[in-house]
Amino acid sequence: MHQIQAFMNIQLTYHRRQTTTTHVGSLSIGSEHPVRIQTMANTSTNDIEGSVAQAERCIAAGTELLRFTTQGMREVESLSQVHEIIHNSKFKIQNCPIVADVHFQSDVADAAAKVVEKVRINPGNYIDPARKFKQIDYTEEEYQAELQRLRNRFIQLLNICKEHKTALRIGVNHGSLSDRIMSRYGDTPEGMVESCMEFLRVAVAEDFKDIVLSIKASNTRVMVTTVRLLVWQMQKEGMAFPLHLGVTEAGEGEDGRVKSAVGIGALLADGIGDTIRVSLSEAPEKELPVAKALVDYFDDEQSIRYAATTQVKIEDTTVFFSNADTDWQLFQLHAAAECGRLLWDHNCTDLVLNNDHFAAEDLARLSKDILQAARVRMYKTEYISCPGCGRTLFDLEQTIAQVKAATSHLQGLKIGIMGCIVNGPGEMADADYGYVGAGRGKVSLYRGKECILKNIPQEDAVQQLLALIEADK
Repeated sequence: MHQIQAFMNIQLTYHRRQTTTTHVGSLSIGSEHPVRIQTMANTSTNDIEGSVAQAERCIAAGTELLRFTTQGMREVESLSQVHEIIHNSKFKIQNCPIVADVHFQSDVADAAAKVVEKVRINPGNYIDPARKFKQIDYTEEEYQAELQRLRNRFIQLLNICKEHKTALRIGVNHGSLSDRIMSRYGDTPEGMVESCMEFLRVAVAEDFKDIVLSIKASNTRVMVTTVRLLVWQMQKEGMAFPLHLGVTEAGEGEDGRVKSAVGIGALLADGIGDTIRVSLSEAPEKELPVAKALVDYFDDEQSIRYAATTQVKIEDTTVFFSNADTDWQLFQLHAAAECGRLLWDHNCTDLVLNNDHFAAEDLARLSKDILQAARVRMYKTEYISCPGCGRTLFDLEQTIAQVKAATSHLQGLKIGIMGCIVNGPGEMADADYGYVGAGRGKVSLYRGKECILKNIPQEDAVQQLLALIEADK
């Protein structure tokens, strides 16, 4: 925490209009272009009809890019069909770029780059195996050899992208740093930034420019700190690529919205961010109004209007925030987006919200929710849950409801609920306990990073989780 705090106040002379422009099909990201909003489908990519139907709903809700999980070559073929149907559709979705989300298989990224407008790769597993949470020692020669292997393999993908005019997202997740990065940097902001920069330096050397970067974490303080550090490092090396923002595994309901607003809002207020996704454990079309509200709040013209009815002051270690919102959901987002960074940047420990339109008890509860989302204080159980995608191995919303019903009395405990192993157990490493989809009808339970019960029947998993927690008391 001390290390994170040391980077919170990095002084940046940066604004999103200073970035380069990345072209994703007919969509431009960065520079003078608006902040773009996007989401990710949670259908099976092999369900062609279902994926197209969800694409129509997401486009109608305002998404400007749409991402699909792409586990293997079968999914590449399915995504090619989805792409063809979408771009030949009479519905107004022909111009929505499609993004393939690829983990673990670099050959799948190569194939996907030939059929969609953009490919997302994860530096933590692009050429490295899945993270084992083991300390592996590399000599300098071995470390450099791994970097050369990365470079050789990544150049193949860059050449395909050049040929097909495909953009790339280099997307780092806190929970899936490679063992190689972990061996040198540990689980730190520097490690996350270096994981991104290794790939970015290769792209720059190869004169590949259609890139968007992202660094995500479920811990809002880690996420904001690391993105600020990435911007600082890019400036140091003479780069300014567009940035995609998001708090991963933010959860659902009010908690997920507040947590997302705290992290994304802090960076938009810095002038950082060219495209955003609000990752909720809900239907993807429900993410988009939240994303739009956050973008609107920090839009130059809208900001003038909101500023006229907003008051913010800091006294000692307390932030005071009030505005004239009459819509409770908008007030939640605006207060969270505005106050998170103030709590961090001014080392504040308390928050008071005022608005004559809402009950005092609701304002007090929201104050606590924002303090917890900003990791300033813990008041209740925190749930770190993924938004779901085609990899999810159970009904995510139903499972979250079951886990919450059984554990919501456990004040201050952090529980991860992950649909598959791509980011869990990694992304939930910040959690005390984890519930992870291990196969159809199977769940593995974790204490921190350690798997305690493996492949247990899903119908028994919630009670087994409760028993594990009780046994540790």
